[in-house]
Amino acid sequence: STTFHPQTDGQTEAVNRSLSTMLREVLKRNHKSWDEYLPHIELAYNRVVHKSTKISPFEDVYGFNPLTPLDLVPLPDSHHYFHKEEVSKVDFVKKLHERVRDHIQQQNEIYTLERDKGKKTLIF
Repeated sequence: STTFHPQTDGQTEAVNRSLSTMLREVLKRNHKSWDEYLPHIELAYNRVVHKSTKISPFEDVYGFNPLTPLDLVPLPDSHHYFHKEEVSKVDFVKKLHERVRDHIQQQNEIYTLERDKGKKTLIF
């Protein structure tokens, strides 16, 4: 997908719009150093809990949501996060992805109900 030829379901455009808004907000005073802010904006975006998944993109990938950049130096040992209840990392991630899938399905059902609200069913 490119700017003038979008060939996606709109997700890429929504992410780009969000990142653009965040970058614009940060750069109100200094437009010359925009590239220095990208890692911070990326972390901020990836930490936000998304409405449809009910978790952040970072948590979806790594299984935890960092509070600050210091939580990432170095990336934590997976045993610290995944073996609290003797659950393997694979099982933990599978369950997490099942939860995300369920949340997305529930959110899609809500969107469908909202979209169809007020529509009349035609009977022939």
